[in-house]
Amino acid sequence: MGASTKSMADAIRMLAVDAVEAAKSGHPGAPMGMAEIAVALWHRHLRHNPANPHWADRDRFVLSNGHGSMLIYALLHLTGYALPMSELKAFRKLHSLTPGHPEVGITPGVETTTGPLGQGLANAVGMALSESLLAAEFNRDGHRIVDHFSYVFLGDGCLMEGISHEVCSLAGTLRLSRLIALYDDNGISIDGHVEGWFSDDTPKRFEAYGWNVMSVDGHDADAVDAAITAAKAQANAAGGRPTLICCKTEIGRGSPNKAGTHDVHGAALGAAEVAATREALGWTSAPFELPADVAQAWDARERGQALEHTWRTRFEAYRTVYPAQAAEFERRMAGELPEGWAERLPALLASIASRPEAVATRKASQNALDALAPLLPEFFGGSADLTGSNLTNFKGCVKAGRDQPGNHLSYGVREFGMAAIMNGMALHGGHLPYGGTFLTFSDYSRNAIRMAALMKLRVIHVFTHDSIGLGEDGPTHQSVEHVPSLRLIPNLDVWRPADGLETAVAWAASVERRDGPSALALSRQNLPRLVDDAARAAEIRRGGYVLHDAPDARAVIIGTGSETSLAMAAQALLAGEGIAVRVVSMPSTSVFDRQDATWQEAVLPLTLPAVAVEAAHPDFWRKYVGRGGGVVGIASFGESAPAPALYAHFGITAEAVAAAVRRLPGVST
Repeated sequence: MGASTKSMADAIRMLAVDAVEAAKSGHPGAPMGMAEIAVALWHRHLRHNPANPHWADRDRFVLSNGHGSMLIYALLHLTGYALPMSELKAFRKLHSLTPGHPEVGITPGVETTTGPLGQGLANAVGMALSESLLAAEFNRDGHRIVDHFSYVFLGDGCLMEGISHEVCSLAGTLRLSRLIALYDDNGISIDGHVEGWFSDDTPKRFEAYGWNVMSVDGHDADAVDAAITAAKAQANAAGGRPTLICCKTEIGRGSPNKAGTHDVHGAALGAAEVAATREALGWTSAPFELPADVAQAWDARERGQALEHTWRTRFEAYRTVYPAQAAEFERRMAGELPEGWAERLPALLASIASRPEAVATRKASQNALDALAPLLPEFFGGSADLTGSNLTNFKGCVKAGRDQPGNHLSYGVREFGMAAIMNGMALHGGHLPYGGTFLTFSDYSRNAIRMAALMKLRVIHVFTHDSIGLGEDGPTHQSVEHVPSLRLIPNLDVWRPADGLETAVAWAASVERRDGPSALALSRQNLPRLVDDAARAAEIRRGGYVLHDAPDARAVIIGTGSETSLAMAAQALLAGEGIAVRVVSMPSTSVFDRQDATWQEAVLPLTLPAVAVEAAHPDFWRKYVGRGGGVVGIASFGESAPAPALYAHFGITAEAVAAAVRRLPGVST
């Protein structure tokens, strides 16, 4: 006779209890309360292969309430992933595979990094969106190679965060029917019982979004099982919708004295309560030990291998009939660039560099998209209700919507949701997502940008209207501190290009990057062409380069973005006075900082004093110009006026840059 559902659930409870107790910190309450829900999903429904966490057609699972991380660690260990018991014993220890919150790339089987509540739910929406799009693109009659679900566990905190409204509203509109969310409705958060600050009628809220909603006893594994079965059935029927299964649970279930209270939410039970819990559950095994029948019942390795083998057999049959599509699917899921990319790129860059007209870099970005998109069917673009301003659409793009596959989505006014959904798409694989909004609204999406950098995701943020140069909309829309603050996010490449070629190179570099996100800060106002030789693309790719040199230069002017042309104008003014200066364009400081010391010294010699100019907060540039250098910038909020008037008003002019150079030690003598 096999292990009972109770003993399988209690295994989760006690692994969580023992690991948190050993660490003397953590969150045992959610794993204890969700144990039966986990049995229903992971033991009876989830299609996965512990031997291959990256199998393309696996079901995706997200623990959005990531503080309950011992739930997923217990499940991964129990089902047979490469997560031995020694790692559970090392929970929250330095360099363990079991950090305090789940982290993708650290623990095998973890699909996304969760911790900031609500974002895991948003990532799952992105995963479900990718599944829907890929199924529409690659599946054929009699050949379903994309056929999986995205499951997410979430708690009260996830639903209180505003991002849950953004993404769940959109998921309902798009009818992402293969998204199934299981809500741990335990009524407890850190401060106690939630009715004092969270009294929403959650089922009605999700019904209003257009979701399929069910409510069950979360401690009845059979009831949860039946709800998941029903959710899957309606997902495969015409007019299917995403599903929310509201599971009423007791936090810390099994703890005689702390269950149902906030005391079990985020702290170890303590030795006495651990012993009492063991007795209450009838769990006789020692800490970190499992009865043999329980371990055998949970082991999913044989079943997982069989599931993947069956899929691979189907995929090979698909390949026989559709060889080109099969190869393209494999390329896309591997994140590889298409064949011929490197050979075709120089001609595309040359065509952009040859355009003589002044152009806003937001328009140059669209020009680059027009050129690159035919090479990149994995592109999936969008904008947070600003497509006509961000110019993220391109020639031939198809607008995605309800029951309508495409490659460009109007996200609505949902900057945070858009950024987190893009993260989910990148994690799922098969698409290279990018999305646009005004730079000043990067504040709304910042935490998802940070999470992309933390997870090393290949996503691209298009931020337009990047400075006071946007003009009349005024200080609420004029970015002053945003570019410098984005540059402070580790592993985020921020590009602020100066003209058409720099913009195209920024796009190419962002597409090619495999180890992190990129952000493009683009102008509303037209900028002159500064580089007309596409051969200089290799220099631009290094983040900073000598744009225009002068013999016996006495100083360096560093320009970036729309102010690089001011640096060039200042150079001309100073040349008329007999003062030779070098102009350096620095479209990406992070990329420049990764260059070797020889390149950095060749571009910015330590022996030459420097002035930097950017219509942004000046403090960031001190790392390049030093205490003796100068920075022309803006350390206040903007004003409402046409862009030329604002540049003059705030003293961000060629004359001001030239004056700053004259003040450098030894320049005017």
